Amino acid sequence: MTTTKLDLTGLKCPLPALMTRKALKALKPGDRLEVHCTDPLSVIDIPNLIREVGDTVEITERVEQRIVFLIEKADSWSSAAAASAMPDPDR
Repeated sequence: MTTTKLDLTGLKCPLPALMTRKALKALKPGDRLEVHCTDPLSVIDIPNLIREVGDTVEITERVEQRIVFLIEKADSWSSAAAASAMPDPDR
């Protein structure tokens, strides 16, 4: 298990969520991604992204102006199961 740090301080919505999604794709199941943001909307966007892809937010904390997320990459079976449990917006 490895932890990758992603510094997204200074970036505004939607870049923190988009770059977090891209970084998660490169990780293996069990790996962690530590994301540092300053955009206040990231406290909404990143947890929503994580629920959507089926990974887990281990820790969310605020340190002064910085918001830190520790995300654990789920195995592909859990991600697929979470995706299939999502309601179909076309129905």
